[in-house]
Amino acid sequence: MTRVLVVEDDPQLVRVLVLNMRAHRYDVDAAPDGATALRLAVARQPDVVVLDLGLPDMDGTDIIEALRGWTRVPVLVLSARGASEEKVAALDAGADDYITKPFNMDELLARLRAAARHTETAPVAAETTLVMTDDFTIDLAAKRARRAGSDVRLTPTEWHLLEILVTHPGRLVTQKHLLHEVWGEVQGNKTNYLRVYMAQLRRKLEADPSHPRYFITEPGMGYHFEC
Repeated sequence: MTRVLVVEDDPQLVRVLVLNMRAHRYDVDAAPDGATALRLAVARQPDVVVLDLGLPDMDGTDIIEALRGWTRVPVLVLSARGASEEKVAALDAGADDYITKPFNMDELLARLRAAARHTETAPVAAETTLVMTDDFTIDLAAKRARRAGSDVRLTPTEWHLLEILVTHPGRLVTQKHLLHEVWGEVQGNKTNYLRVYMAQLRRKLEADPSHPRYFITEPGMGYHFEC
């Protein structure tokens, strides 16, 4: 049974969430504040965390960062904060998904199922060396990409970008994070860098670069790798 940790300080909303999740056969724990949430995360080892950002004792982004210090459990943010900068901050901190209140329960449950699937399929960890798809294979240890039986030549920048994406399958990696990791401290909005290099990666690895199957754009947010 999938275990969910709900972190929310509104008792009425907690009751609604817990009842609906248990009706769909989830094992649910609830925490009204950040300190309780972190204790339960260690003690109960949830498969998914559903997290409000506005908590009484700490900001939700601090909880995400604390979790990311030791676990890759999917974090689904459920917040009244709808500004794009708030969403980007949460995703940069390590959240996997973001839903704005008020929300549709069916949509939340669908997102929850998707997050649980990523847990069940054991996402590629940094120490995993081989990533295989129907169209190409990436050997992280050998820094080698192959498609249709032939080696694919990648530049160092293309390889760095590829490595970040394939080691976080199913998870949105923000533009800000990619720019910082690949190019370091860049001045101004350099998202054109990403567009150029993502187009090159798709051209070299995707069967149909104009309709990518693996390297997906989330407009204004970032990219994710679907295996």
